[in-house]
Amino acid sequence: MPRFLKASALLFFLFILWIIYLANTGSSSIFFDLVRAMPYGDKLGHIALFGTFGLILITATRATYFKLGFIRIYYGAIAVLGFALIEEISQAFVRSRTFDLLGLAADIVGVILASSLVYLVQRARNINNLSQPENPDTASETTDD
Repeated sequence: MPRFLKASALLFFLFILWIIYLANTGSSSIFFDLVRAMPYGDKLGHIALFGTFGLILITATRATYFKLGFIRIYYGAIAVLGFALIEEISQAFVRSRTFDLLGLAADIVGVILASSLVYLVQRARNINNLSQPENPDTASETTDD
């Protein structure tokens, strides 16, 4: 993992843990105020948090993947989804929280959006690389006889 991306992934993970701690303890935060002020703010927050974390971790793991049929499954996405599942299930055991299947669905949507963005960027790069000749100095040479 490149150092910057590794550090970014760790810092964002710690940020999410801090948000979870605040929610579990019933503490207030400007983030919670923003979420409450928007329609569907909680679900949009889940999409943004886990989508961003997915994007960072997929990139930090150099977008390594395995294929399930024709679908690319990024290892970074699997890690984020595993964390999201554990976090959502743990809410059932915290008095101030409740398990929310829609919250888990929003986490999944965020990771799918991140994975799709990575895929589209990779695809655009591949198309761009294929359309450019290997050696631009000799690719356009023609002979006049």
